[in-house]
Amino acid sequence: MRQKVVFQGVLTVIIVLLTVGVALAGSDRLSAETQECLGCHEGMPGIVSQWEDSAHWNAGVGCYECHKAEPDDVDAMDHNGFSVAIIVSPRDCGQCHPGETAEQEASHHAKAGDILNTKDGMLGQTIGGEPAVAVGCRQCHGSLVKVNEDGSLDTNTWPNTGIGRVNPDGSKGTCSACHTRHRFSKAQARKPETCGKCHLGPDHPQKEVYEESKHGILYRAFEDNLNMDKPKWIAGQDYYDAPTCATCHISATPNQSVTHDVGTRLAWNLRAPVSKRTENWEQKLADMQDVCSACHSSSFVEGFYKQLDSFVALYNDKFAIPAKEIRELLMEKEVISKGNFDDKIDWIYWELWHHEGRRARHGAAMSGPDYAWWHG
Repeated sequence: MRQKVVFQGVLTVIIVLLTVGVALAGSDRLSAETQECLGCHEGMPGIVSQWEDSAHWNAGVGCYECHKAEPDDVDAMDHNGFSVAIIVSPRDCGQCHPGETAEQEASHHAKAGDILNTKDGMLGQTIGGEPAVAVGCRQCHGSLVKVNEDGSLDTNTWPNTGIGRVNPDGSKGTCSACHTRHRFSKAQARKPETCGKCHLGPDHPQKEVYEESKHGILYRAFEDNLNMDKPKWIAGQDYYDAPTCATCHISATPNQSVTHDVGTRLAWNLRAPVSKRTENWEQKLADMQDVCSACHSSSFVEGFYKQLDSFVALYNDKFAIPAKEIRELLMEKEVISKGNFDDKIDWIYWELWHHEGRRARHGAAMSGPDYAWWHG
Protein backbone atom coordinates (compact mmCIF):
# COMPACT_ATOMS: atom_id res chain seq x y z
CA MET A 1 0.00 0.00 0.00
CA ARG A 2 2.80 2.39 0.97
CA GLN A 3 4.60 1.64 -2.33
CA LYS A 4 1.42 2.51 -4.23
CA VAL A 5 1.09 5.84 -2.44
CA VAL A 6 4.75 6.66 -3.13
CA PHE A 7 4.34 5.74 -6.81
CA GLN A 8 1.26 7.95 -7.14
CA GLY A 9 3.12 10.81 -5.49
CA VAL A 10 6.10 10.47 -7.81
CA LEU A 11 3.79 10.28 -10.82
CA THR A 12 2.02 13.46 -9.74
CA VAL A 13 5.33 15.29 -9.37
CA ILE A 14 6.42 14.14 -12.85
CA ILE A 15 3.16 15.36 -14.41
CA VAL A 16 3.47 18.73 -12.67
CA LEU A 17 7.08 19.11 -13.79
CA LEU A 18 6.20 18.20 -17.37
CA THR A 19 3.31 20.66 -17.38
CA VAL A 20 5.48 23.43 -16.00
CA GLY A 21 8.24 22.52 -18.45
CA VAL A 22 5.89 22.72 -21.43
CA ALA A 23 4.54 26.05 -20.21
CA LEU A 24 8.03 27.46 -19.72
CA ALA A 25 9.15 26.13 -23.10
CA GLY A 26 6.15 27.83 -24.68
CA SER A 27 6.81 31.13 -22.94
CA ASP A 28 10.45 31.03 -24.05
CA ARG A 29 9.31 30.97 -27.67
CA LEU A 30 6.83 33.81 -27.29
CA SER A 31 7.68 37.47 -27.52
CA ALA A 32 7.23 39.69 -24.48
CA GLU A 33 4.48 41.55 -26.34
CA THR A 34 2.51 38.37 -27.02
CA GLN A 35 2.89 37.23 -23.43
CA GLU A 36 1.43 40.54 -22.30
CA CYS A 37 -1.48 40.08 -24.74
CA LEU A 38 -2.17 36.67 -23.24
CA GLY A 39 -2.22 38.11 -19.75
CA CYS A 40 -5.40 40.01 -20.63
CA HIS A 41 -6.93 37.82 -23.32
CA GLU A 42 -7.07 34.74 -21.13
CA GLY A 43 -10.54 36.10 -20.49
CA MET A 44 -11.33 34.96 -24.04
CA PRO A 45 -10.44 31.27 -23.56
CA GLY A 46 -11.81 30.08 -26.89
CA ILE A 47 -9.43 32.22 -28.91
CA VAL A 48 -6.43 31.44 -26.70
CA SER A 49 -7.13 27.69 -26.67
CA GLN A 50 -7.50 27.57 -30.44
CA TRP A 51 -4.21 29.39 -30.89
CA GLU A 52 -2.46 27.11 -28.38
CA ASP A 53 -3.55 24.17 -30.55
CA SER A 54 -2.14 25.74 -33.72
CA ALA A 55 1.08 25.49 -35.68
CA HIS A 56 1.55 29.19 -34.94
CA TRP A 57 1.88 28.50 -31.21
CA ASN A 58 4.35 25.73 -31.88
CA ALA A 59 6.44 28.12 -34.00
CA GLY A 60 6.30 30.96 -31.49
CA VAL A 61 4.03 33.13 -33.63
CA GLY A 62 1.67 34.92 -31.31
CA CYS A 63 -0.92 37.66 -31.03
CA TYR A 64 1.47 40.56 -31.49
CA GLU A 65 3.31 39.07 -34.46
CA CYS A 66 0.07 38.97 -36.47
CA HIS A 67 -1.78 42.02 -35.13
CA LYS A 68 1.05 44.54 -34.78
CA ALA A 69 0.64 47.70 -36.86
CA GLU A 70 2.62 50.78 -37.67
CA PRO A 71 1.20 53.86 -35.91
CA ASP A 72 0.44 55.51 -39.25
CA ASP A 73 -1.47 52.51 -40.66
CA VAL A 74 -5.01 53.56 -41.52
CA ASP A 75 -6.55 51.00 -39.15
CA ALA A 76 -3.92 51.16 -36.40
CA MET A 77 -5.12 51.77 -32.87
CA ASP A 78 -3.41 52.22 -29.55
CA HIS A 79 -4.34 49.24 -27.41
CA ASN A 80 -2.89 49.28 -23.91
CA GLY A 81 0.31 50.85 -25.17
CA PHE A 82 0.65 48.68 -28.28
CA SER A 83 -0.03 49.74 -31.87
CA VAL A 84 -2.23 46.99 -33.29
CA ALA A 85 -4.86 46.37 -35.97
CA ILE A 86 -7.92 44.18 -35.64
CA ILE A 87 -7.73 42.85 -39.19
CA VAL A 88 -4.94 40.47 -40.14
CA SER A 89 -4.77 40.83 -43.91
CA PRO A 90 -3.09 38.64 -46.54
CA ARG A 91 -0.34 41.23 -46.64
CA ASP A 92 0.29 40.55 -42.95
CA CYS A 93 0.26 36.78 -43.49
CA GLY A 94 2.60 37.29 -46.43
CA GLN A 95 5.42 38.31 -44.12
CA CYS A 96 5.85 34.60 -43.35
CA HIS A 97 3.90 33.05 -46.24
CA PRO A 98 4.93 35.10 -49.32
CA GLY A 99 4.36 32.34 -51.87
CA GLU A 100 0.88 31.48 -50.69
CA THR A 101 -0.05 35.15 -50.53
CA ALA A 102 1.13 35.85 -54.08
CA GLU A 103 -0.88 32.89 -55.41
CA GLN A 104 -3.98 33.99 -53.51
CA GLU A 105 -3.67 37.57 -54.78
CA ALA A 106 -3.61 36.27 -58.37
CA SER A 107 -6.67 34.08 -57.87
CA HIS A 108 -10.38 34.56 -58.56
CA HIS A 109 -10.91 34.34 -54.82
CA ALA A 110 -9.12 37.66 -54.31
CA LYS A 111 -11.33 39.26 -56.97
CA ALA A 112 -14.60 37.95 -55.52
CA GLY A 113 -15.51 41.32 -54.06
CA ASP A 114 -15.25 43.09 -57.42
CA ILE A 115 -18.71 41.89 -58.49
CA LEU A 116 -20.35 43.96 -55.76
CA ASN A 117 -19.34 47.14 -57.59
CA THR A 118 -20.75 46.04 -60.95
CA LYS A 119 -24.21 46.93 -62.28
CA ASP A 120 -25.49 43.48 -61.32
CA GLY A 121 -24.04 43.84 -57.85
CA MET A 122 -25.54 47.28 -57.35
CA LEU A 123 -28.91 45.99 -58.55
CA GLY A 124 -28.78 43.23 -55.96
CA GLN A 125 -27.90 45.70 -53.24
CA THR A 126 -30.77 47.99 -54.26
CA ILE A 127 -33.34 45.19 -54.36
CA GLY A 128 -32.09 43.31 -51.31
CA GLY A 129 -31.18 46.27 -49.11
CA GLU A 130 -27.99 47.16 -47.28
CA PRO A 131 -28.60 45.01 -44.14
CA ALA A 132 -29.27 41.91 -46.27
CA VAL A 133 -26.17 42.52 -48.38
CA ALA A 134 -23.99 42.97 -45.27
CA VAL A 135 -24.92 39.57 -43.83
CA GLY A 136 -25.46 37.86 -47.19
CA CYS A 137 -23.49 38.70 -50.33
CA ARG A 138 -20.53 40.28 -48.59
CA GLN A 139 -19.97 37.40 -46.17
CA CYS A 140 -18.82 35.34 -49.15
CA HIS A 141 -17.70 37.91 -51.71
CA GLY A 142 -16.12 40.21 -49.13
CA SER A 143 -16.71 43.81 -48.12
CA LEU A 144 -14.78 47.01 -48.65
CA VAL A 145 -13.83 47.48 -45.00
CA LYS A 146 -14.16 51.11 -43.98
CA VAL A 147 -12.38 52.75 -41.06
CA ASN A 148 -14.19 55.42 -39.06
CA GLU A 149 -12.56 58.71 -38.11
CA ASP A 150 -11.88 57.44 -34.59
CA GLY A 151 -10.02 54.40 -35.99
CA SER A 152 -12.79 51.90 -35.31
CA LEU A 153 -14.13 49.70 -38.11
CA ASP A 154 -17.46 50.55 -39.74
CA THR A 155 -19.97 47.94 -38.57
CA ASN A 156 -21.68 48.02 -41.98
CA THR A 157 -18.52 46.46 -43.39
CA TRP A 158 -17.07 44.57 -40.41
CA PRO A 159 -17.08 41.78 -39.14
CA ASN A 160 -16.43 40.14 -42.49
CA THR A 161 -14.50 37.07 -43.64
CA GLY A 162 -15.47 37.16 -47.31
CA ILE A 163 -12.85 35.65 -49.59
CA GLY A 164 -12.51 38.84 -51.66
CA ARG A 165 -12.59 41.34 -48.80
CA VAL A 166 -10.81 44.63 -49.52
CA ASN A 167 -8.75 45.40 -46.43
CA PRO A 168 -7.77 48.81 -45.05
CA ASP A 169 -4.17 48.22 -46.19
CA GLY A 170 -5.38 47.76 -49.78
CA SER A 171 -4.82 44.01 -49.97
CA LYS A 172 -7.62 41.76 -51.16
CA GLY A 173 -8.91 38.62 -49.51
CA THR A 174 -8.79 36.96 -46.15
CA CYS A 175 -6.81 33.83 -45.36
CA SER A 176 -9.20 33.07 -42.48
CA ALA A 177 -11.99 32.40 -44.98
CA CYS A 178 -10.45 28.93 -45.37
CA HIS A 179 -8.07 28.77 -42.37
CA THR A 180 -10.38 30.05 -39.64
CA ARG A 181 -8.85 31.98 -36.77
CA HIS A 182 -7.22 31.27 -34.41
CA ARG A 183 -6.22 27.71 -35.21
CA PHE A 184 -5.51 28.35 -38.92
CA SER A 185 -5.82 24.65 -39.66
CA LYS A 186 -4.70 22.94 -42.87
CA ALA A 187 -7.15 20.15 -42.12
CA GLN A 188 -10.07 22.56 -42.06
CA ALA A 189 -9.10 24.06 -45.42
CA ARG A 190 -9.00 20.56 -46.92
CA LYS A 191 -12.58 19.76 -45.89
CA PRO A 192 -15.37 20.33 -48.43
CA GLU A 193 -17.60 21.79 -45.72
CA THR A 194 -15.29 24.81 -45.58
CA CYS A 195 -15.79 25.54 -49.29
CA GLY A 196 -19.50 24.82 -48.88
CA LYS A 197 -20.08 28.01 -46.91
CA CYS A 198 -20.11 29.92 -50.19
CA HIS A 199 -20.12 27.40 -53.03
CA LEU A 200 -23.75 26.36 -52.70
CA GLY A 201 -27.22 27.51 -53.64
CA PRO A 202 -29.16 27.99 -56.87
CA ASP A 203 -26.43 29.74 -58.88
CA HIS A 204 -23.29 27.89 -57.79
CA PRO A 205 -24.29 24.58 -56.18
CA GLN A 206 -20.85 22.96 -56.05
CA LYS A 207 -21.48 21.73 -52.50
CA GLU A 208 -24.71 19.99 -53.43
CA VAL A 209 -23.26 18.55 -56.65
CA TYR A 210 -20.23 17.21 -54.78
CA GLU A 211 -22.42 15.62 -52.11
CA GLU A 212 -24.42 13.62 -54.66
CA SER A 213 -21.35 12.62 -56.68
CA LYS A 214 -19.32 9.46 -56.16
CA HIS A 215 -16.57 11.66 -54.73
CA GLY A 216 -18.87 13.04 -52.05
CA ILE A 217 -20.27 9.61 -51.23
CA LEU A 218 -16.74 8.27 -50.74
CA TYR A 219 -15.81 11.26 -48.59
CA ARG A 220 -18.69 10.64 -46.18
CA ALA A 221 -17.88 6.94 -46.00
CA PHE A 222 -14.12 7.27 -45.46
CA GLU A 223 -13.53 10.76 -44.08
CA ASP A 224 -11.60 9.40 -41.10
CA ASN A 225 -9.04 7.76 -43.41
CA LEU A 226 -8.00 10.91 -45.28
CA ASN A 227 -5.18 12.09 -42.96
CA MET A 228 -6.23 15.71 -43.38
CA ASP A 229 -4.11 16.92 -40.49
CA LYS A 230 -0.83 15.74 -42.02
CA PRO A 231 1.70 18.37 -43.19
CA LYS A 232 2.23 16.52 -46.48
CA TRP A 233 -1.01 15.68 -48.28
CA ILE A 234 -0.43 14.23 -51.72
CA ALA A 235 -3.25 12.49 -53.57
CA GLY A 236 -2.53 8.82 -54.14
CA GLN A 237 0.29 8.77 -51.58
CA ASP A 238 -0.93 10.18 -48.27
CA TYR A 239 -4.60 9.43 -48.92
CA TYR A 240 -6.57 7.60 -51.58
CA ASP A 241 -10.09 6.92 -50.27
CA ALA A 242 -11.74 10.08 -51.62
CA PRO A 243 -10.97 13.50 -53.08
CA THR A 244 -12.21 16.77 -51.60
CA CYS A 245 -12.52 20.19 -53.23
CA ALA A 246 -8.95 20.92 -52.17
CA THR A 247 -7.68 17.74 -53.82
CA CYS A 248 -8.73 18.88 -57.27
CA HIS A 249 -8.27 22.63 -57.03
CA ILE A 250 -5.50 23.32 -54.50
CA SER A 251 -3.57 20.40 -53.07
CA ALA A 252 -0.45 18.62 -54.25
CA THR A 253 -0.08 15.61 -56.53
CA PRO A 254 3.07 13.57 -57.16
CA ASN A 255 3.77 15.97 -60.06
CA GLN A 256 2.36 19.30 -58.80
CA SER A 257 2.85 21.52 -55.79
CA VAL A 258 0.12 23.02 -53.64
CA THR A 259 -1.38 26.20 -55.12
CA HIS A 260 -3.54 28.90 -53.54
CA ASP A 261 -4.68 30.06 -56.99
CA VAL A 262 -7.84 28.01 -57.39
CA GLY A 263 -8.15 28.69 -61.12
CA THR A 264 -4.92 27.09 -62.27
CA ARG A 265 -6.62 23.77 -63.10
CA LEU A 266 -9.85 25.06 -64.68
CA ALA A 267 -9.98 24.71 -68.46
CA TRP A 268 -13.60 25.92 -68.85
CA ASN A 269 -15.35 29.03 -67.56
CA LEU A 270 -18.62 27.48 -66.41
CA ARG A 271 -19.94 30.67 -64.79
CA ALA A 272 -20.37 32.88 -67.86
CA PRO A 273 -23.55 33.11 -69.98
CA VAL A 274 -21.68 31.30 -72.77
CA SER A 275 -18.90 28.98 -71.66
CA LYS A 276 -15.47 29.59 -73.14
CA ARG A 277 -12.06 28.10 -72.66
CA THR A 278 -9.91 29.83 -70.07
CA GLU A 279 -6.54 31.36 -70.82
CA ASN A 280 -3.82 28.72 -71.19
CA TRP A 281 -6.54 26.08 -70.95
CA GLU A 282 -4.48 23.23 -72.40
CA GLN A 283 -2.02 23.37 -69.51
CA LYS A 284 -4.81 23.80 -66.99
CA LEU A 285 -6.58 20.76 -68.40
CA ALA A 286 -3.39 18.72 -68.23
CA ASP A 287 -2.89 19.75 -64.60
CA MET A 288 -6.43 18.76 -63.63
CA GLN A 289 -6.15 15.46 -65.48
CA ASP A 290 -2.95 14.84 -63.55
CA VAL A 291 -5.01 15.07 -60.36
CA CYS A 292 -7.56 12.62 -61.74
CA SER A 293 -4.76 10.22 -62.66
CA ALA A 294 -3.92 9.68 -59.00
CA CYS A 295 -6.98 7.40 -58.86
CA HIS A 296 -8.22 6.86 -62.42
CA SER A 297 -6.84 5.25 -65.58
CA SER A 298 -6.01 7.41 -68.59
CA SER A 299 -8.92 5.96 -70.59
CA PHE A 300 -11.35 6.78 -67.76
CA VAL A 301 -10.07 10.35 -67.52
CA GLU A 302 -10.18 10.83 -71.29
CA GLY A 303 -13.75 9.53 -71.45
CA PHE A 304 -14.90 11.78 -68.63
CA TYR A 305 -13.56 14.93 -70.28
CA LYS A 306 -15.01 13.89 -73.63
CA GLN A 307 -18.45 13.74 -71.99
CA LEU A 308 -17.91 17.09 -70.24
CA ASP A 309 -16.79 18.88 -73.40
CA SER A 310 -19.76 17.48 -75.32
CA PHE A 311 -22.13 18.66 -72.60
CA VAL A 312 -20.69 22.18 -72.56
CA ALA A 313 -21.00 22.33 -76.35
CA LEU A 314 -24.64 21.21 -76.06
CA TYR A 315 -25.38 23.92 -73.52
CA ASN A 316 -23.68 26.60 -75.62
CA ASP A 317 -25.18 25.62 -78.98
CA LYS A 318 -28.70 24.62 -77.92
CA PHE A 319 -29.43 27.11 -75.16
CA ALA A 320 -26.91 29.85 -74.39
CA ILE A 321 -25.98 31.18 -77.83
CA PRO A 322 -29.53 31.07 -79.33
CA ALA A 323 -30.99 32.75 -76.23
CA LYS A 324 -28.34 35.45 -76.34
CA GLU A 325 -28.95 36.08 -80.05
CA ILE A 326 -32.74 36.21 -79.62
CA ARG A 327 -32.45 38.77 -76.82
CA GLU A 328 -30.00 40.90 -78.82
CA LEU A 329 -32.31 40.77 -81.87
CA LEU A 330 -35.26 41.93 -79.76
CA MET A 331 -33.16 44.85 -78.53
CA GLU A 332 -32.09 45.70 -82.07
CA LYS A 333 -35.73 45.69 -83.26
CA GLU A 334 -36.69 47.78 -80.20
CA VAL A 335 -39.15 45.16 -79.04
CA ILE A 336 -37.45 45.38 -75.64
CA SER A 337 -35.20 48.05 -74.16
CA LYS A 338 -31.43 47.83 -74.15
CA GLY A 339 -31.35 48.04 -70.37
CA ASN A 340 -31.00 45.04 -68.10
CA PHE A 341 -33.77 43.53 -65.99
CA ASP A 342 -36.57 45.84 -67.15
CA ASP A 343 -38.26 43.31 -69.47
CA LYS A 344 -39.51 39.85 -68.61
CA ILE A 345 -37.21 38.17 -71.12
CA ASP A 346 -34.19 39.70 -69.34
CA TRP A 347 -35.10 37.72 -66.25
CA ILE A 348 -35.79 34.55 -68.26
CA TYR A 349 -32.39 34.84 -69.93
CA TRP A 350 -30.71 35.47 -66.58
CA GLU A 351 -32.36 32.40 -65.03
CA LEU A 352 -31.32 30.34 -68.06
CA TRP A 353 -27.59 30.98 -67.79
CA HIS A 354 -27.08 32.19 -64.21
CA HIS A 355 -29.14 29.51 -62.46
CA GLU A 356 -30.19 26.54 -64.60
CA GLY A 357 -27.19 26.85 -66.93
CA ARG A 358 -24.64 26.98 -64.15
CA ARG A 359 -26.28 24.11 -62.29
CA ALA A 360 -26.22 21.93 -65.39
CA ARG A 361 -22.62 22.74 -66.30
CA HIS A 362 -21.30 22.18 -62.79
CA GLY A 363 -23.34 19.00 -62.53
CA ALA A 364 -21.57 17.68 -65.62
CA ALA A 365 -18.14 18.86 -64.48
CA MET A 366 -18.42 17.37 -60.98
CA SER A 367 -20.34 14.14 -61.70
CA GLY A 368 -23.71 15.21 -60.34
CA PRO A 369 -26.30 13.65 -62.68
CA ASP A 370 -29.34 15.14 -60.95
CA TYR A 371 -27.95 18.64 -61.44
CA ALA A 372 -26.83 18.01 -65.01
CA TRP A 373 -30.32 16.80 -65.97
CA TRP A 374 -33.12 17.88 -63.62
CA HIS A 375 -31.88 20.97 -61.81
CA GLY A 376 -30.12 22.36 -64.86
